Amino acid sequence: MSTVTESVDVETDVTTAYNQWTQFESFPHFMEGVDEIRQLDDTHTHWKISVGGQTREFDATITEQHPDERVAWKADSGPTHAGVVTFHRLDDRHTRVTAQLDIDPDGFVENVADKLGILDRRVKADLGRFKTFIEERGGRETGAWRGDVARPGN
Repeated sequence: MSTVTESVDVETDVTTAYNQWTQFESFPHFMEGVDEIRQLDDTHTHWKISVGGQTREFDATITEQHPDERVAWKADSGPTHAGVVTFHRLDDRHTRVTAQLDIDPDGFVENVADKLGILDRRVKADLGRFKTFIEERGGRETGAWRGDVARPGN
């Protein structure tokens, strides 16, 4: 299992950054290799991704979500991974978005990518594209979901 942690400072308020992140179906606009995400209900998503020339599909569950603070998930099928994205208010117009992913690379190509630091660079680049995506919109989100999902067992 590998852990990847990357951050980006975005020129928008924490609420707007969080609201945009909750629009999972917009991820293909800024995440490399993500072809499609369908929001199935408040806590379940279906992903279609391309890795090393192959298409994969998997389901994920949102395990915790608190407006303007964090979104956490785990894969239910496919490559084993889980993660959390946190939102930190820097000031009224700037937010630090931090992604931490725990990934168990599946197969030769993913293991090589992990060892060469390609996964770290991809997450960093995806966050950079998220920054560009929201800043080019003038700091306006495409939508929002403000629901709260308590961590299991709470």
